[in-house]
Parts: sequence; C-alpha cells; structure tokens
Amino acid sequence: MIHLEKRPQPSKIWAGFTPILAVVATMIAGGIMFWMLGKPPLEAIRTIFWDPLFHETFGPYSRPQLLVKAAPLILIAIGLSLGFRAGIWNIGAEGQYIMGAICGAGVGLVFYPSESVLIFPAMVLAGAIGGWAWAMIPGLLKVKFGTNEILVSLMLAYVAENLLASVSQGLLKNPEGMGFPGSRNFRDFPAAYNTELISGTGMHWGVAAAFIAVIFTYVLLTRHMLGFHVRLTGEAPRAARFAGVNPTRLILFCLGTSGALAGLAGLFEVSGPSGQITIDFNSGYGFTAIIVAFLGRLHPIGILLAALLMALTYIGGELAQLMLGLPGAAIQMFQGMLMFFLLAMDVLSHYRIRFNKTATV
Repeated sequence: MIHLEKRPQPSKIWAGFTPILAVVATMIAGGIMFWMLGKPPLEAIRTIFWDPLFHETFGPYSRPQLLVKAAPLILIAIGLSLGFRAGIWNIGAEGQYIMGAICGAGVGLVFYPSESVLIFPAMVLAGAIGGWAWAMIPGLLKVKFGTNEILVSLMLAYVAENLLASVSQGLLKNPEGMGFPGSRNFRDFPAAYNTELISGTGMHWGVAAAFIAVIFTYVLLTRHMLGFHVRLTGEAPRAARFAGVNPTRLILFCLGTSGALAGLAGLFEVSGPSGQITIDFNSGYGFTAIIVAFLGRLHPIGILLAALLMALTYIGGELAQLMLGLPGAAIQMFQGMLMFFLLAMDVLSHYRIRFNKTATV
C-alpha cells in the first residue's frame, strides 16, 4: 500500500525542487489540455514560454513587457509574503490594488491639467495610503474582535470592485468622454503619467519600486529584528510569545505593508500601462500574486523569479491566443494549474511516500 509518512522536519532539498517540478508538471498537464482542445501541445508550450523571449519577430516587443507585467506581481507578492511567513493571511490584495489605483488616480485627476512636478509623487503617496487603509480594515477587526482576516479581506475585494465600477461611471468619469465610462487617460496628462524611465526597456517607476521592495525585504528578513519576529511567529508561535513579540503590532505591520505595496502596484499600473480608471481595470494581479508568493517560496529573490515566470505566461498566453486561437479561459486554467501542482508537489517536502515497510521516497 502507498501511504504518506510525516517527516520529522521539512526537507530543504524537496522544498527547493518542488517549484521546478510544479512548472514541469504544469507544462505536461497543460500540453494535454491543449491537445484535447485540438491545438498542437508542443507548439502551444513553445509559444507561451519560448517565443516571447527569443522569437525574432515577437521578442523585441515582448521582452520589455516582461518587466511591465512582472512589476505589480512583485510588489503585491512581496507584501503578501511577509504576512504569510507570520501566519497572517491577506487574501484581499486585489481590493487593496484597486483602492490604491482609485485613490492615486483621484488625486492626479483633481489637479488636471496642471503641470506641477509634485503631482505624481502625491499620487504615489495617495496610492500607498489607499491600499494601506483598505488593508487596515481586516487588520483592526482582527486585533479588536478576533475576526478572520481571510474572509474579511476577501470580501472587501469585491466591495472594491463595486467601488471601481461606481467611480468609473461617476466620480472619476471623463467629462469629455462622450458618455463612455472611465477616467481621463493619463497619457494625455504628462505630469501624472508613469512614463518609461529608459525608452524601449519597459522600465518605469513601478518596476523600480518592485526591485527596491525586493532588496528592502531581503534586508529586513535577514538583518533586522522585525524580520526575525516575522519568521519566528510563523515558524514557532509559542516561542514568539515568549520572546516578547507583540502580535497586535505584527498583524497591523504585515497587513498594512502588504496593503500599501498592493496600493502602489495599482497606482503605478493605472498611471502607466493601463492609463486610466475603467470598469475592468483590475486584471486579477492581487490573486495571481498569491501563486507568485508561494511559487517563490515566500523569499524575495524567489518571488522576483516567480513573477517573471508568471509574467511570461501572461505574455505568452496572449501570444498563444493570437497565433493558435487558444481560448482565454484555457490560459487562465493553465496558470491555475501552476498553483495546484505547487501545492501537490509541496507535500513531498513534508511527507515521505512509503510503498512498503522499508522502501521510502
């Protein structure tokens, strides 16, 4: 009989290999799915993972887009990873992303058509505050009343989506938009537009902020006492209490930081690649970032690499839809498989597979 036997301690070797195995398993299962849809599986996999980087026609356009797509995932996943490490589960980053975009865009549009250099910094600050304030709702409810932050943060994401629809058709609607929902386009508002820092590279302020967040978080987790408290709380909650860790302060810090980073991601996206507040502005980055955080093993460098991989599936998926006629739902399912196989493979780092009384894997 085959059964699982819990390891005395999680295997570091398997923990390192399971993300790679999950990617390989996703390619195999995805190839089978594409074949069932009547599409050539090897060509589909090549189109998703190879062509955006190395195809002579698509590569020059797709490579800069890799940074554009990865930046919001990095920012959101870095914030989520701090909470996840401490056992604080913010599942509503999508809502905080939306609120950051609404608040930041609102501040910018108030000053239209001013050309002041202070407008964009004010938008960045407003975006961070918007995401932070939205994350503080589940944070304060948890520390004051013991509510479940998973449910509260998740439900608030849907509230934020309705607020987005409301402001797109009301408060932030373009008065010169001929009745169509959506705000002014920031491309026509230079003082508030998140333009490329280096032309043709995809590098804008959001990308720069993402790299800064990776470096800062790495230093925090490895060199600062607060980072030690975060890790200790997640690995040994009882030891953390004896060490004098303040749980209220830690909960508010983790949720607030993740909310602020998600808000920044929303602001940089709405003022740059997206260009305006619209009803369908949110593209699921807040939920996809959960996959990125776990695929990167909650480590800043791992998250950077995982976000680039996930961004590649976004760009390659769009290319596969264009070139092979794959449905968008199939690409979303392909991305979801990555999380499924990651969780499935992660069992190997905590359990041994026993085939009999003596043989183990």
